Amino acid sequence: KDDDTYLEKLLVKLQLFEKKDNIIKSLSGGMKRRVMIAKALSHNPQILFLDEPTIGLDIVSQKTVRDFLKDLNKTKKTTIILTSHYMADIQELCKRVLIIDHGKLFYDGELQGILDQFADEKRINVLFEDPSMPLPEKCKSIGSIESFADGKLQIRVNRKAVVQASKDLLDMLPVADLNIEEVPIEEIIRKIYAESNSV
Repeated sequence: KDDDTYLEKLLVKLQLFEKKDNIIKSLSGGMKRRVMIAKALSHNPQILFLDEPTIGLDIVSQKTVRDFLKDLNKTKKTTIILTSHYMADIQELCKRVLIIDHGKLFYDGELQGILDQFADEKRINVLFEDPSMPLPEKCKSIGSIESFADGKLQIRVNRKAVVQASKDLLDMLPVADLNIEEVPIEEIIRKIYAESNSV
């Protein structure tokens, strides 16, 4: 009875309960993926291995799976070992990240540590007050221009210089909005792999 209750709760959380009597091949790709996760969890394991759990899923199904896995880790203390090339999964789900290339371990630590250790730049996004304004020459001395169109500038600067660069942009130019963001994690990991292959 306890097992039946556990399985029912599992199906409800994965939004599969109403389809529990359906034939597998009649289900959508997203539901089939969730059925595979439910099957892996049917014996209530302490450790769960998942390979690309959200690949091929629509946005809603991706969120359902991620929310379920986060809740599983939090409430059941299940250890989840995830292999994925999909950075959104890694950013949302992983507390610890291992980067392995051809059997060699290149990084083992927190996701933020990848940024701290390997990302030497940040991106500054600037919106100028006048969308028709040409690109000011002053910007070229601040950092590397990524894009400029319709008064929107993306510029990369050394992460140690980002505060001064932001101040210079605000002081020198008619800025309507400015925000700072990390370089996409995908790009940093590509860089790590490129460097590992050149060794």
